[in-house]
Amino acid sequence: MKKVLSSLRSLLWCHWAMVRKKGSLILCGAFLFVAWNALLLLFLWGRPPIGRFGEVGGAEPGGREEWGAGRAGRGGGADLAGEVIRLAEEVESELETQKHLLKQIQSHRSLWERRKGKENQNQNQNGAENAQQVIAKSSQTSQGPPPPPVHEAQAGVAGEEPAGTASEGRPVAAATPPPAVIPILVIACDRVTVRRSLDKLIQYRPSAEQHPIIVSQDCGHADTARVIGSYGGQVTHLRQPDTADIRVRPEHRKFQGYYKIARHYRWALNQVFRVLAYDSVVIVEDDLEVAPDFFEYFRALYPILRSDPTLWCVSAWNDNGRDGLVDVGKPGLLYRTDFFPGLGWMLLSGLWAELEPKWPAAFWDDWMRQPDQRRDRSCVRPEVSRTITFGRKGVSLGQFFDQYLRYIRLNTEFVPFGRLDLSYLVRERYNERLEREVYGAPLVRVEELQQSGVLRGEGPFRVQYSSRDSFKVLARNLGVMDDLKSGVPRAGYRGVVSFLSRGRRVYLAPPPGWSHYDTSWS
Repeated sequence: MKKVLSSLRSLLWCHWAMVRKKGSLILCGAFLFVAWNALLLLFLWGRPPIGRFGEVGGAEPGGREEWGAGRAGRGGGADLAGEVIRLAEEVESELETQKHLLKQIQSHRSLWERRKGKENQNQNQNGAENAQQVIAKSSQTSQGPPPPPVHEAQAGVAGEEPAGTASEGRPVAAATPPPAVIPILVIACDRVTVRRSLDKLIQYRPSAEQHPIIVSQDCGHADTARVIGSYGGQVTHLRQPDTADIRVRPEHRKFQGYYKIARHYRWALNQVFRVLAYDSVVIVEDDLEVAPDFFEYFRALYPILRSDPTLWCVSAWNDNGRDGLVDVGKPGLLYRTDFFPGLGWMLLSGLWAELEPKWPAAFWDDWMRQPDQRRDRSCVRPEVSRTITFGRKGVSLGQFFDQYLRYIRLNTEFVPFGRLDLSYLVRERYNERLEREVYGAPLVRVEELQQSGVLRGEGPFRVQYSSRDSFKVLARNLGVMDDLKSGVPRAGYRGVVSFLSRGRRVYLAPPPGWSHYDTSWS
C-alpha cells in the first residue's frame, strides 16, 4: 500500500508541475489537496478490521491469529492501545506532508503573482513617470497631500505607499533595495580644528556602513595628521601625495592656495569615484560643522538627485542663511537654486566623469558656476543651513568669513525628510508654483518694507529689479548678498531670491517673462 501511495504521490506531483506551467496555481492546489485527502481515506478504509492482525503486527488479511489469541492474558488491551497510537501517528505524519505541500503551493503562487505584477509595472512606466515614482518611493508618499507653496513651512508628512499590487488587486511585498552607501569626503589641510568637524559627523552619523567617512589631507601637516589618526577605524585617512608648489604666472603667485585646493579636490574625488568606486559622495571641508539632520537630509534627496536630470547637486548651504533672513520655524522648506552653493554638497559619479577631464587649475567653485558647467541645471538648498563654517583661517584671509559666513544660522531641529513628500522639487511643478506665487505677490518698494505699519499681512511681497545695478542696490538695502556669478544671484532660481525681511516673505525678482541670465552681470 505504501508503494502505491508513493507512486500516486509522484503522479500527482507531475500533474501539478504540468498545470503550474500553465499558470493555474490556485486550481492545481485545490486539486492536489482534494486528491491527497481522498487517497488518505482510501488508505485507511483499505485496512483490515482491528480484530485481525498478523504475527508481526501488520494488517495482513487472513492473519493466523485472532485479536489476543496468541497473546498472553492481559496483553491484548495494551496492543490495542499501541495500534491506535500508531494509526494516529501515521495520520499526523500524512497531515504534516499535506501542510508542507500547501506551503509550497502558496510560496510558488506568491512568486508568480509578484513576477506578473512586476512585468505589468514595467510595461506601464515611461521616462517621466519613472522619475516621479523614484521621488515618491524615496519619500513613501504617493498618496500624500499636494505639494506646499514655495514659501510654506515644509512638505506635509504623507501616507505610506502600498508596497506593490498583484494582477488580481491583492497587495504583495515589493523587494526592498539595499540602502544606498553615501560616503562623506572631508577635505583637510593644516587645521587641527578638523576635530570639531569629525566629532559632529561621527556623533550624528546613523550608520558607519552607509556613511563611511574619508578624510583626504593635503599639506602634509603633522599635527593635523595626528588628530585625524586619533580616530582610528572610525575614518579612512588618505594623504594627497603631491604637496609641492604649483608653477603659476607671476600675477597669480598670491593665489597659490587656490591652485593647491583645486589640485587636491581633483585627486580626492578620483580616489572616491575611481579607486574606491563609490557612486556618490558628500563633500565637506575641515572647517564645517554639520546639523543633527545632516545625514537625513542627504539620504532623502539622494534618489531625487539620481532621478532628475535637471539637478546636478544637493547642498546643505543657504548663502542668505543669516538670522533674520530665514524662517527658523520652517526648517523643512527646500528650494531649487541656479547658484552653486558648495559648503557641504553631494554629487554623483556621472557628474564627476563629466567634470574631471576639464577640471580647472584654480578657483574650482567659481568655475562650477559658469554656464558651460552648469548647463541649465540646478541644485537643491535648504531654507536653514545644515552646515556652518568656523574656519576664519583660510585662503580668503578671513575677510569673507567676518563679513558673511560667521552669521549663518545652523539648523538645530531634526526634520524627518525621509517621510516628507519632496516631489514639489520636480522642475515643472516647482516652476509653475514659483511663477504663480512670485508674480501673484503684491509689488512693493523697499521703503514700504522698511517702514512699519505701511504694509499689512505677512506677505509674500515682491520687490522688482531690472538691471545689474538695481539688483545690487536693492540687495544691499534688504541685507542679502549682492554678488552675481555669470549673472546668477546667490541662492537665486530663475532670477528670484527668496528671504525674510522683518518677518515677511519677500521675493527679489526680475520682471515677469524672465527667460535667461545675462552673463555680463558679474
